[in-house]
Amino acid sequence: MKLRFSRKQLCIPYAVFLICFVIIPMLIIVYYAFTTPVYDSLGNVTGLHFSFRNFLDLFQKNTDGEYVRLANIGRSILIALATTTVCLLIAYPVAYILAKTGIKKNYILLLLFIMPMWINFVLRINALKELLNLIGILKKNNFWNYFNTVLGMTYDFLPFMIMPIYTTLIKIDNSYLEAARDLGASPQRAFLQVTLPLSYPGIVSGITMVFLPSMTNYVVSTMLTDGKVSIVGSLIEQNFLNGQWNTGSMLALILLIVMFVSTWLTGGFKKDDAAVARGGTL
Repeated sequence: MKLRFSRKQLCIPYAVFLICFVIIPMLIIVYYAFTTPVYDSLGNVTGLHFSFRNFLDLFQKNTDGEYVRLANIGRSILIALATTTVCLLIAYPVAYILAKTGIKKNYILLLLFIMPMWINFVLRINALKELLNLIGILKKNNFWNYFNTVLGMTYDFLPFMIMPIYTTLIKIDNSYLEAARDLGASPQRAFLQVTLPLSYPGIVSGITMVFLPSMTNYVVSTMLTDGKVSIVGSLIEQNFLNGQWNTGSMLALILLIVMFVSTWLTGGFKKDDAAVARGGTL
């Protein structure tokens, strides 16, 4: 018998990789999130049983009467929102200037924003830490700890906001703006009604690429605040390091749900051929 080769078979290695390193680990997380350990009289774990106790413990107070886990998740969302907002406010003007002002060899300027990504992440954060220490705003009060965390997140994720917006803006047909000006629109109105709506796919892509990772990038908050600002990523790490796989899996599952909902609300699951054609989907 002849072996027939089909292009569809090229997806087999990816399917195997997806099953082994994505689906199976996700099933393990779900399993541990909905189970709690059973102990014997000596305190040894003898098994696991199905339970919602991990999720109920999310609303449990500590000895000081505080909802530590809920506060941690809320803090993570606020830091991610602040980081995303700052990145968007900085990235959009930069991307617009690079794409629309006709600067000669603008790819060199774009390269300057991308080059920091070539340097090791830990080295970059250590350099920023030394700079903040030199300025005198490191290891101060809570305000500066949160400020340093957002600053570090912005420094780390800013290129991920610039690139999709720039890619979208540079592919917008200039005839749309010419038509708007021919119809009497001012430059400000043409921007608000033509350029900004057409760049929406790039904005959504950039928001997704910044908001989701900044909720879990606990390395920045740990290094720039000496662990005084804790986000959900560090809480998950602590639970797994301490052997509390059930609690850690529960927090990871909640974080996954938050990411899924945020991606769904921003239209990340919609198949928009026009957006893909403009380079908005990365």
